[in-house]
Amino acid sequence: MPVRPTAPVPPVPAAHRRGRVARRRGREDLAGYVFLSPWLLGLLGITAIPMLISLYLSFTDYSPLIPVTESNWVGLENYRRMFTADPQYWHAVRVTVTFALVAVPLKLAAALGVAMLLNKAMRGISAFRGLFYLPSLLGGSVAVAIVWRSMFNADGAVNSFLSLFGIKGQAWVNDPTWALPTLMLLAIWQFGAPMVIFLAGLKQVPIELYEAASVDGASAWRKFAHITLPMLSPVIFFNLVLETIHGFQGFTSAFVLSNGTGGPVDSTLMYTLRLYNAGFVELNMGYASAMAWVFLLVVGAITVVLFSTGRFWVHYSDSEEK
Repeated sequence: MPVRPTAPVPPVPAAHRRGRVARRRGREDLAGYVFLSPWLLGLLGITAIPMLISLYLSFTDYSPLIPVTESNWVGLENYRRMFTADPQYWHAVRVTVTFALVAVPLKLAAALGVAMLLNKAMRGISAFRGLFYLPSLLGGSVAVAIVWRSMFNADGAVNSFLSLFGIKGQAWVNDPTWALPTLMLLAIWQFGAPMVIFLAGLKQVPIELYEAASVDGASAWRKFAHITLPMLSPVIFFNLVLETIHGFQGFTSAFVLSNGTGGPVDSTLMYTLRLYNAGFVELNMGYASAMAWVFLLVVGAITVVLFSTGRFWVHYSDSEEK
């Protein structure tokens, strides 16, 4: 029986194909926005809108005791007071910069040193890694700060330990000379997070480089300076940016160790603590908002500087030599 030839299927018009593709992409985009909607709502409601409101409040004399609508527009008065009429502000800046310049490098050095010690294949090494990471899990919690303050009191564990060697201790947290170093020591002790990142970076350094350096008679220091540091430079840069931002944001430990006053004699008055006192103790939320925006701009500028200078010392293994 002869087979009838089938009629050719007419081609789909190009305009129809484009419309169908556009509708499919539209449905995919809609599904994506639906899944992103919780994050977008959180970004708007918790971050973006409050930031815009705080920017407006920084130009007013708003106090939490009055409605926002009753606050007066004062223009740049809060900023003028901050830079010219508030000595505590500049003292807080000095304390915060000192804290960041000392604590951040020492914390990174301790994290890298411990990471190199833990970069070994031996029995029970995972347990040691967990123990060293534990302080970072606790983070800047109030409980840790309270324990730290009790340890460094006049009758605390530190002085009890020193007395075993005939050394007379003191009330470290109540001495203006030692209060800030005690705070720095607490920050350095919590080196677990950058340590884990350094440890991951060390795992990526090819062992062949160390073997070749050993054949050439390189010392341990030359291996560290010419192999470890260059290969770890992206990880060092990442940790440096994060820890610098965290260093400027320190609040909980300073608040607990000084009972919220920044004492003794304002020796632990961090910038964020001064901001907190301006807004929630002095109830001058307009002034606190101005302080917050200056803080945001300065930390952003420091981050930009770090990224701008990073290209001179950060080496990526997959980058091409020009």
